[in-house]
Amino acid sequence: MNLNKVYLIGRLTHEPEVRSTPSGQQVATVKLATSRVWNDQATQQKREATEFHTIVAWGRLAEICGQYLKRGALAMFEGRLQTRSWDDKTTGAKRYVTEIVAESMQLGPRSANAPYQASAPVADIRRPAPVSRPVSTSTEPEIPVINEDELTVAGIDEEPKPIKDTDLPF
Repeated sequence: MNLNKVYLIGRLTHEPEVRSTPSGQQVATVKLATSRVWNDQATQQKREATEFHTIVAWGRLAEICGQYLKRGALAMFEGRLQTRSWDDKTTGAKRYVTEIVAESMQLGPRSANAPYQASAPVADIRRPAPVSRPVSTSTEPEIPVINEDELTVAGIDEEPKPIKDTDLPF
């Protein structure tokens, strides 16, 4: 069994570059930075390393990237690794680049200061358009939207419950 699948969550380092092929197909190039943090065993200090990725999106996904993504935005991409090669015209050497070809994308949380804005409404490209339904008049509360600047700690005011011998599985 073989698997070529990539999941990346990071921040854009540049505005997406959207262009068209001669046949009219849209293609977007997105530059993404991802970081990992760990504690160095030798020095007991926190260390951080950042990787930079090039993501290529095609078709409708490329248009959505161009409309909604901005430099610094948090986004998640799902795709596959692809290596392509070409001959350098100046040196004649063969060059290689490995990129992520995006299959889907999710926007990160929007902050109150920077809501998503697009020039045209966009549908989710992985799901069919929703069926029009009558407006509900139920008294159920709406699901709250949690912004990235809000603290989300559940159960902080609750008292800890004592553990009984009957709670243990052994």
